[in-house]
Amino acid sequence: MKELIIGKNDADQRLDKFLQKNLPNLPKSLLYKYIRKKRIKVNGKRADISTRLQEGDVLALYINDEFFEKPEPTYDFLHAGTNLNVLFEDENVLVLDKPVGLLSHPDDREYVDTLIGRVKRYLYEKGEYDPEGEQSFTPALVNRIDRNTGGIVLAAKTAEALRVLNQKMKDREIHKFYLCAVHGTPEPAEGLLKGYLWKDEQKNKVFVYKEPRPGAKTIETKYRVLRSEAGMSLVEVELLTGRTHQIRAHFASIGCPLVGDGKYGNNQKNRGKGGRRKQFLYSYKTVFDFTTDAGALESLNGKVFEVEHVWFADRFPNYQ
Repeated sequence: MKELIIGKNDADQRLDKFLQKNLPNLPKSLLYKYIRKKRIKVNGKRADISTRLQEGDVLALYINDEFFEKPEPTYDFLHAGTNLNVLFEDENVLVLDKPVGLLSHPDDREYVDTLIGRVKRYLYEKGEYDPEGEQSFTPALVNRIDRNTGGIVLAAKTAEALRVLNQKMKDREIHKFYLCAVHGTPEPAEGLLKGYLWKDEQKNKVFVYKEPRPGAKTIETKYRVLRSEAGMSLVEVELLTGRTHQIRAHFASIGCPLVGDGKYGNNQKNRGKGGRRKQFLYSYKTVFDFTTDAGALESLNGKVFEVEHVWFADRFPNYQ
């Protein structure tokens, strides 16, 4: 018999989900059988597969030792890069400035050197993340931005922080602001764009429509023109919905595509003046505006985090 004690980061999980993560060698059919036959107990009592685990719960596991065997650990994240621009950090959260060109999460071309890989390495080398000590939780990104967009990304260092921040994002109590440069000048100079976005999964491209259509999702993009120079405008955008390529596609749909955007933009204009090969888009500011309880994250309420320098903003002097 072996015992496992549920820690803070493992609380509020279903019993079966927790065990599947921690006993990968145990077949699911046997797992359910052992729970049913009381060979897996919580605090000395019979439990159901859907039992929610609480911090301090003691799991008694009357199962064979072979199912506890784990291979010698190897950590891919130790091969991730070490460059991490931290705007803010406390015991719960990292506020990061992701550079253009870095993936937030692995894809089929890059698995190791991603933002989440760098976060794990950073916390591991600080002694704040022990994969062997954690029974199921790993540090996680709360939001993500595309490889070709830079800017602020939030990372949760604890399970509680991840739950709270995910809910705050869903409830729109965390506001994300972008700077972008577009061709032309949106009219009016300040407004709210509304539409319906449909994604073509095969082409990884989205399309914006004025009227609803099957499979399309509502989008809302709030904007404010800050300055116009030489046929371009610097625009501040607040995302009220966060859909794939929303800013890029929405501004293209009104005839003001982002400068440097090869997918939705104007390639002829982008080739002018020496060429612009990077899209002029940056997630430059995040505002925490909690209207409901935030638990251990309450100290973040009212804080504003802003990137000091956006690489294309100096083309628009004195824009603020």
